Amino acid sequence: MKKIFYVSFMMIAILSMIGCNSKGKKSAQLNDKDTVVCKAAADTTVYGVCGEGTAMHSLELITDGGDTINYILMDEGADSASVLGGLLVGDRLAVIGHKVDNDNYATIVLNITTLQGNWTSIDRNFEILEGGIVKSHVKAETNPWTEWKIWNGKLLLNKDTFAINNLGADSLYLENKDGIFVYKRLK
Repeated sequence: MKKIFYVSFMMIAILSMIGCNSKGKKSAQLNDKDTVVCKAAADTTVYGVCGEGTAMHSLELITDGGDTINYILMDEGADSASVLGGLLVGDRLAVIGHKVDNDNYATIVLNITTLQGNWTSIDRNFEILEGGIVKSHVKAETNPWTEWKIWNGKLLLNKDTFAINNLGADSLYLENKDGIFVYKRLK
């Protein structure tokens, strides 16, 4: 009888894990009651606009919800910030940060306004537009990107996930498991 119970329990656990994993961005884990729980990965990015109180080592972010969050921007150390695309008052930003004592520290600051626009390389020519839309300018391109979003400081183009290594006025460096991809801005 015990064998049937354990075999049944293991089958339910395995089927539950398969069910969780087949839905994409979910993972299965056992909790302390030995039941399988499906848990979705959450986006920790805070979105908003760069405020007038922004300076060399501080960022004032006016969130989409209307709140104002002040972040410390460290140059070095464990709490150092990576600012991609610059900081200009009024630009749309995506911020990944953490709290130490009662202070907010930015880890990644991505200027979405700078990210938007026309980008080109040897094999791709695309435009990142507002609202998560990507427009391809090469008709014969296989698997053109059609949508984008920021998720936990990474750039998602369709199902491709990239770390943004550099974002400047005229250059964009993206990296994933396949390598580093360099794009220049078309004007």
